[in-house]
Amino acid sequence: MRNRLRVLRAERKWSQAELAERLGVSRQTVNAVETEKYEPSITLAFKMARLFETIIEDIFQPDDNSNSET
Repeated sequence: MRNRLRVLRAERKWSQAELAERLGVSRQTVNAVETEKYEPSITLAFKMARLFETIIEDIFQPDDNSNSET
């Protein structure tokens, strides 16, 4: 799953540590999500969307080569 977390964070000039504090997670978690090594829980994804005042789909998009269920 691709994401725009790094872009959204940079637009606000927040460090990974600042974003982590706002979300109540570790800086390592933020780094892992940004580098697409970890997919956040739905609860964390909703927290991110609320924090950035957007919808989850504006932050996360499925990979082009992933199989989607319909």
